[in-house]
Amino acid sequence: MTDKPVVLFLCIHNSGRSLAAKVLLDHYAQGRVEVRSAGSEPGHQLNPSVVAVLEERGLDTAKEFPKPLNDDDARAADVVVTMGCGDTCPFYPGKRYLDWDLQDPAGLPVEQVRPIVADIDRRVRGLLEELAPTTSN
Repeated sequence: MTDKPVVLFLCIHNSGRSLAAKVLLDHYAQGRVEVRSAGSEPGHQLNPSVVAVLEERGLDTAKEFPKPLNDDDARAADVVVTMGCGDTCPFYPGKRYLDWDLQDPAGLPVEQVRPIVADIDRRVRGLLEELAPTTSN
């Protein structure tokens, strides 16, 4: 049992938006939040443009891969953030849900993915501040 909040990011393929959110929140939280991601219909590979944008920011995606949603991850989550999966994302009663309306980066070049990742970055920072605020002395 942990006192850390658990966040689950869900999108359809778990290769772009949820990948970016997971990597960014992991980076900013520095262990204060447990972060998971999954897809309702996981893809076969990570979105190369999203990976390129994250790498531009100095973030490592080498250990990431598209993962299917499983009941254990969903049940462990305190917050479930959906990103464009609509009805393909299952609903788990008693969970806090956030739906982030974000453009799908599938097939887009890096130049068009940068603003999507920047939007995810802004939202992730806000969520982190809400779930595990930094303390000022």
